Amino acid sequence: MHAFLQLQLIVYLHGEANRVSITRRTFLEQCGILVTAFYMPQRHHESHPSPKQINASNITPFLDPLPIPEIAKPSGTRPSPANSAVQVPYYRMVMHEFESKVHRDLKPTRQWGFGNSSPGPTLETRSGQEFIVEWVNQLPNRHFLPIDHNIHGAEKEKPEVRAVVHLHGAKTTPESDGYPENWFVPGKSALCHYPNNQDAAMLWYHDHTLGINRLNVYAGLMGACIVRDKFEDALNLPKGKHEIPLILYDRSFDSDGQFSYEVSPDPEAPWVPEMFGDGFLVNGKLFPYLEVEACKYRFRILNAANGRFFNLSLSNGQKFYQVGSDQGLLAAPVPLTSLVIAPGERADLIVDFSAGRGQKIVLQTESFHIMQFRVSANAAHDTSVLPDKLRPVPRIAESLAVQNRVLSLVEWDDPHGNPMIVLLNGAHWNMPVTEKPVLNSVEIWNLVNMTDDSHPIHLHLVRFQILERRSFDMLAFQNDKKIVFTGPSVPPEPNEAGWKDTVPAHPGMVTRIIAKFEGYPGRYVWHCHILEHEDNEMMRPFDVITAP
Repeated sequence: MHAFLQLQLIVYLHGEANRVSITRRTFLEQCGILVTAFYMPQRHHESHPSPKQINASNITPFLDPLPIPEIAKPSGTRPSPANSAVQVPYYRMVMHEFESKVHRDLKPTRQWGFGNSSPGPTLETRSGQEFIVEWVNQLPNRHFLPIDHNIHGAEKEKPEVRAVVHLHGAKTTPESDGYPENWFVPGKSALCHYPNNQDAAMLWYHDHTLGINRLNVYAGLMGACIVRDKFEDALNLPKGKHEIPLILYDRSFDSDGQFSYEVSPDPEAPWVPEMFGDGFLVNGKLFPYLEVEACKYRFRILNAANGRFFNLSLSNGQKFYQVGSDQGLLAAPVPLTSLVIAPGERADLIVDFSAGRGQKIVLQTESFHIMQFRVSANAAHDTSVLPDKLRPVPRIAESLAVQNRVLSLVEWDDPHGNPMIVLLNGAHWNMPVTEKPVLNSVEIWNLVNMTDDSHPIHLHLVRFQILERRSFDMLAFQNDKKIVFTGPSVPPEPNEAGWKDTVPAHPGMVTRIIAKFEGYPGRYVWHCHILEHEDNEMMRPFDVITAP
């Protein structure tokens, strides 16, 4: 990781004091928070890339049309677990290994996906319409990416290939949430029930297997889920062929056109703290193009990368509007010329191409191109609207909170500055549960980031609101576990002011969120959505308990 500022801190690992050099990256955002360079290679480890790796910048862009994931079709109905007299849609989503050309000039690439595609088919449903999915593992028995058996949950005695699916953003029972230890092997399946009592939003499904989640997602196990409702329908936003999911992620490729996953120099411990590729895929294609009409489009964007933050903008500098975030619509459209989106986050954007007739416009992240829009030279009939107001987002009053938790984000480095492990609140995965919110209670979580990374923190089950971010004295917190603020309160940006389930917790900042733990009692998890961090201890269970 880039060392802009070095701090000497005393850290404690397994009760033993170690003096290490911990770096902090300088970040800069319009709001004054420290935040740039997340989308740049953030490594501060010694890398060991493939000896024969393709430089993706040499691949000719914009040769392949953007694929649109098909809409998943139910395989029939099943009795609802909530009411056996009611039949609900039943989907059978099968995980396979397959080969697919991600670019015209590359050989077919081996991937894992649902229904022989990656991303898999889009689950499309309506609020209040419960459904059942059988997630079926028909993958091979050997993994094609490097497993680090030192990581919790990935021990040598466990099967190489295991899977469990989490519907990210869904409010469901713990049995159907994709708990990381509830994995199943090839030839087995899991039946999950999604009550779907939530507002219209873009969710997504992906593997969540303990210890190898980063590898399974990198291999391709992911897809989108769109929840719709009557309120959203009445807004007359762009729809049909003018509403398109854009699932963004990066990959590296070897000389045979196969996914290349970076490893450390130690073959017995191949884990690396972040994985960044130089090839950008959208819906499974490298640097694709999309022919668009000269009218408004709605793009449902998902950052499905393992660790890369995207800083999105259009090459012609034009304005676009964000109308929704992770858990649905914002209160009003937010005009933007750039958008930083972290792994796991979603953004609902409206782009009006009417002024760009005949142009070729590139979606880019910093100086790197992602895809191209080819705008028709002809005028288009457009009946959609961009309303001044969207969905009310009532704020949760801080006075309602019955708990005000202080939770640290810490990275342990070796004496050479190489990361060994990342922890939430100083605890490992298998330590006793310390967060036990009461069902239907409100809590404030103070995410105290002691690291030099921006960590996208995801809470399962609940949606939440960002209260503020604020700089603090890291040494004071390290020594006394007390938060001493050193700067003013920074409110969330307007496009962060809706309902969220994933929040970037920036370095040297306390990120405060507030949530009502409604839904179901049971065990869930919270974690960093940089998948390499999540796999190496930056994930913890929490228990939603019923009131005494």
